[in-house]
Amino acid sequence: MFIKVTKSGTRKYVQLVESYRAEDGSPKQRTVATLGRLDQMDRSLETMLQGLLRATGRQAPEKVSDVIEFESSRAFGDVWALNCLWSELGFDRLGKLVDRDSRTVEHLPLIKAMVFNRLCDPESKLGLLRWLETVTIPGVDEVQVTHQRLLRSMDVLDERSEGVNDMMSELLMRLIDQDLSVVFYDMTTIRTYGLTEGLDDLRAYGMSKESTINRQVMLGVVQTADGIPLAHHVWPGNTAEVQTLQSAVADILKRFPVQRLIVVADRGLLSMETLEQLKALKVKDRPLEFIMAVPGRRYGEFEPILSALHEDAELDLANAKDEVTGETCWQDDRLIWAHSPRVAEQANRARQEKIKAIEDGAARRVDKLDGQDTGKKHRGRKLSDSGAKAWMYNEVKEARLGKIIKVDLQSDLFSYQIDEKALKLAELNDGKLLLVTNVTDLTPPEVVARYKALADIERGFRVLKDEIEIGPIYHRLPKRIRAHATICFIALILHRIIRQRLKAAGSPLSPRRALQMLSAIQKHTVHLGANTTTSGLSNISAEQSSVYTALKTGRPTARHVQSTLL
Repeated sequence: MFIKVTKSGTRKYVQLVESYRAEDGSPKQRTVATLGRLDQMDRSLETMLQGLLRATGRQAPEKVSDVIEFESSRAFGDVWALNCLWSELGFDRLGKLVDRDSRTVEHLPLIKAMVFNRLCDPESKLGLLRWLETVTIPGVDEVQVTHQRLLRSMDVLDERSEGVNDMMSELLMRLIDQDLSVVFYDMTTIRTYGLTEGLDDLRAYGMSKESTINRQVMLGVVQTADGIPLAHHVWPGNTAEVQTLQSAVADILKRFPVQRLIVVADRGLLSMETLEQLKALKVKDRPLEFIMAVPGRRYGEFEPILSALHEDAELDLANAKDEVTGETCWQDDRLIWAHSPRVAEQANRARQEKIKAIEDGAARRVDKLDGQDTGKKHRGRKLSDSGAKAWMYNEVKEARLGKIIKVDLQSDLFSYQIDEKALKLAELNDGKLLLVTNVTDLTPPEVVARYKALADIERGFRVLKDEIEIGPIYHRLPKRIRAHATICFIALILHRIIRQRLKAAGSPLSPRRALQMLSAIQKHTVHLGANTTTSGLSNISAEQSSVYTALKTGRPTARHVQSTLL
């Protein structure tokens, strides 16, 4: 039976019609009952529906709208894109390791949730539980996620770290150039919290990258010239940077069968001991190659070389407009130098402005001291020579001009002098970059370009700290700290893949902005009565669709959200 509306003149009638077949088998219809005029059924319709529901033994709602229930919408577009990249890169294979002996809880979905949370909305493990109430992650059942299970998954991740690192190396292998791999290495400090001390504690007091003494851990990252992170290492917070390079390089040689390896490292890692250690390493029976920057504190050792460069009439560095590069020998290795006129001019101008500001302040204090000696009145507190010396000492220290401006702290009277030799050396260093390398088949400009690409790994550290929020670390146990670093490292891999694909597609969006835009695509669930549930997606705009195209993930459709667990 069905409802049919018929028309008679200007009026419409509602009829209950039955379909049947005649004796010859042809389909027929007959009117069972006329329910009334359509324009007069507004009041009786609700009563009629309630009567039919009661006749069938069902509870009749007071209003038709009571049959429909809406669940809170959940973000889906961003985690769906991350899940596509996760599967494409092969991270699902980690389940064979972390869930190998698990009989109750699968650890891989929990690890995946922690990685995605780092990229979408970095939170503590307790905050992650609140975040899961607002998203729908394919393959993750939020009911199974508890704080203790998250911590246990981290423990398993660290227990299987060797196998996990080997598997990630295998997954990343197709993303690197096996004929020539230029590897960049750098370290940063991650602040930790907690006052307790445990066995083999990684938290130790040391000098941070912000030049403050903190309780921290050291994090080293190795990445390719294309910006793909290859490996990470965690050391106690008081470990010297030069002590970490050899083990990091040995690990790369063990895990990646590259034919050639050029290590590019920053200024803090150059020492004679480090160079000898690197030269002792072999890659396919040939010495390991390196490009290492000379620390600024050691530029004084190269004063004769720098002076000769400025005295060379053919180079004419004083009037150069563009960057000039060249090379000479040092300790049986190549010393590559580069001079940037623009950087030199900026550094020189900034230094002169600082010196002038300090000299002007010193002159005012000298005038005030002389005036006090003659009985002249001045506004404010009386000035003393020791007070003037203390002021100037702090100003010089803040401006980092201690080698140029010498304050005589032993004298009874306020006095200082400009060290012209130190000032000349500083001017020689302006705009200079000194690199030590044993690479023989790259020209000086190519060596400089390789080193400048190291800035990309520093951007990676900023991503780890600012977007992925690797620190501060509140974990106490070493295994949890290492597991936390691994989770953030996997998040960094996904971040770099997203960045590469957005850039290749010509998109101006950053990974963070792209994921924020996709998070507006939400899953909606509607309950129609007691037995019918349907799910759907909010509309996908053209701009959001272009992000999916750039990421090569395709757009999510309604069938992708039919169940919370896909």
